[in-house]
Amino acid sequence: MLVKHHSLKAWKESIKLVRMVYEATGSFPKQELFGLTAQIWPSAVSVPSNIAEGAAWLTQQEFLRFLGIARGSLMELETQIIIAFEVGFLDAAPRGDLKAQIE
Repeated sequence: MLVKHHSLKAWKESIKLVRMVYEATGSFPKQELFGLTAQIWPSAVSVPSNIAEGAAWLTQQEFLRFLGIARGSLMELETQIIIAFEVGFLDAAPRGDLKAQIE
């Protein structure tokens, strides 16, 4: 199969999502660096990473498996963004922007 991940729209959009996540979490309280922030960053980074890894495999079945893992990371990230909003770390506007990018 071997698809170049740089050419995939999903990979490009997930890179944009990572940038948005880092920008949105930059104002989180410093004590959260090892709390919620430490959960959010790996979830976000996992999405393009799994798309890239899946694209490198030789079968469509493997690629689809990694896309499923990336989707799971998206849902994990979505949940963490909701939590960040609920506890007051994230305003409505960035939350909405992130939600739209996740979708």
